[in-house]
Amino acid sequence: MSVTVPLVTFDPSDENRGGKQRTKMEEEKSNYNGNDAVHLASFTQRMGRWIHRFRRTRQMMSDVHPGPDAGFLERYATGDHQEEGRSDVGWNAFLCRQHCHGQLVVDTTQKGHYRWLGIVSIAIMYNYIFIVGRAVFWDMQNMCPIVWLVLDYLCDVIYMLDMIVHAHEGYLEQGLMVTEPQKLRSHYWQNWDSKMDVLSLLPTDLLYLVWGSPTECTHVPCGVIVRMNRLLRLSRMMAFFDKTENQTNFPNAFRIAKVMIYLLVIIHWNGCIYFAISNAIGFGSDGWVVTLVENGTNLSLTYQYIFTFYWSTLTLTTIGETPPPEIEVEFVFVIVEYMIGILIFATIVGNIGSMITNMNASRTEFQTRMDAVKQYMVFRKVSKELEERVIQWFDYMWSNKQSLDEGSVMDTLPDKLKAEIAIHVHLDTLKQVKIFQDCEPGLLAELVLKLQLQVFSPGDYICRKGDVGKEMYIVKRGKLSVCSDDGKTVFVTLGAGSVFGEVSILNIAGNKTGNRRTANVRSVGYSDLFCLSKSDLWNALQEYPEGRKTLLERGRQLLLKDGLLDEEVNRRHQDESDSAKDRIEKLEMALDTLQTRFARLLAEYTSSQQTMKQRLSRVEQHQPSIRGEDGTLENVTAAVITSTPNSKRKSSNLLDVPSRKYSTSRPNDATGDDVDCVTAAAPFTENGFDADRGAESSVSKCRQIENADDNQ
Repeated sequence: MSVTVPLVTFDPSDENRGGKQRTKMEEEKSNYNGNDAVHLASFTQRMGRWIHRFRRTRQMMSDVHPGPDAGFLERYATGDHQEEGRSDVGWNAFLCRQHCHGQLVVDTTQKGHYRWLGIVSIAIMYNYIFIVGRAVFWDMQNMCPIVWLVLDYLCDVIYMLDMIVHAHEGYLEQGLMVTEPQKLRSHYWQNWDSKMDVLSLLPTDLLYLVWGSPTECTHVPCGVIVRMNRLLRLSRMMAFFDKTENQTNFPNAFRIAKVMIYLLVIIHWNGCIYFAISNAIGFGSDGWVVTLVENGTNLSLTYQYIFTFYWSTLTLTTIGETPPPEIEVEFVFVIVEYMIGILIFATIVGNIGSMITNMNASRTEFQTRMDAVKQYMVFRKVSKELEERVIQWFDYMWSNKQSLDEGSVMDTLPDKLKAEIAIHVHLDTLKQVKIFQDCEPGLLAELVLKLQLQVFSPGDYICRKGDVGKEMYIVKRGKLSVCSDDGKTVFVTLGAGSVFGEVSILNIAGNKTGNRRTANVRSVGYSDLFCLSKSDLWNALQEYPEGRKTLLERGRQLLLKDGLLDEEVNRRHQDESDSAKDRIEKLEMALDTLQTRFARLLAEYTSSQQTMKQRLSRVEQHQPSIRGEDGTLENVTAAVITSTPNSKRKSSNLLDVPSRKYSTSRPNDATGDDVDCVTAAAPFTENGFDADRGAESSVSKCRQIENADDNQ
């Protein structure tokens, strides 16, 4: 039976990278005797291999760019987030923007959520400062009670809204944001924050009925002390501080400000406690407590608060110079104050010291490297002129903020984000390179990651005439002069955006210059150049054959324009490369054919072995038994095999057929021919068991036994 199967060769680059069209149709016709499935299996194997390569290349290309897009660079340079920018208005800046299906889901990554945390933090800070202050300073509570009530209940409303927001904040599960309201609420109630939110909103204001009027304070502590449970919402303010620290461009300055806020709140609370103890002991009863009357005049609220704040600051910073305590309670309180002050002071000094050190870390590292270079130049007795040039180069690097090691900083980011940042930074520079225009987006993304910034001092030569071109340069900033060999004659001056050396790194056959520099290029002042090495370029081009073809063609056009291309040599090189490609393609096709034939032969061999085992089993079922000397029945084959104890049987996984014993046998089977048949099924040679001869003999004898059975 003949099976015709069309074999199609797929090339994933046809769709994603504009690769060479290699789709070919072939037909293989083969005649099989019951083994058609073998050919189908080999065909399926080849098809699966090509499909796997197609999918893998498609996935790799989709990670870099969605398709051949002419505006790839512009889209990344301007930020392909126009829809997101338009949606950051109103509720869309606060709620979930994608896959929420109109449900109340708060996206914690949006700016609106950050602003809301800021509002909640203001309400929390208000409670931390004024609840304690108004509970102690009755003049503050009685100053504007209606305003305090309005602010208190406004903060309560903010707390209630924040509880709703907190219960619907989306969270990530297996990398995806959960948007199911029921699941969000369940997740919220399982957290400890939900308990704190509930406690902070308990209606403790009902205790005003027992404590006293909320609008008038007649004794310390005032009635506002019943609202102390509002201080339990501290976690939301901490979340706001964490977000601010991550988003600000001055994290160290913000850390110092945060420590100062903590310090001021602690000093405020400590001063309020000092005022309350003075009230319990009696104002003006001794020299340690607060005095409210001086020269027969009541001191103002401002003086009272500033005095207690001043006393608290001196105590907690362990400066001292405060009135000494006179009674036991005062002594105990001052001792506790000093102990707490030592811990607070040590913590503050340590934190601020580390923050200041981190702020100057980059400067310290840069200074260390410069000092090492200075010591080396002194040790090697470098000339003063060269030493001054080196120091000036360091000064230029620091003044232009180019001392940062971009490679080590960017290594922490994934390749995709590094490519986006590099395109943002180098977009204007890449637009100046003609050979890179209209290239594949994926190739451009690879190249921008390989651009290295180099800084040249005044008078430095970037390249000299006759040097082998191993890099191409793009001028970012500064002036370069193309001069003669003696450096006195300047032919042309290159400015920002100029490109040179791009043809020498393409290895174009027929280049009359032989990939060597044709001019001397010298830096006029300090110049910043982007460098792309030949090795980096060709490593990137290995994955982009169409991009390589485009770049080589552009390079040939530039050489033709300048009259530096030997067309005959270039054409001969192209013919040789094309013939080599054809040979490679033929070898690949021949290899595929050999693999298919090998798979077919292997399947045929396996099938023949299975058939042989079945026939051998059938022979054993018809073999006779003989009676031994002791009167027992013994298997003939076993007797034959064991008759040669000095010979070793060669085991085979395919032809190893175990011997069997039967309790009964047909009386007419033990004929001479039958014994010969069984004996021939397991022939021996001098070196052992001959499996091939045994198999052939067993097949022939088996057929004789079957014919004898049919005749009987």
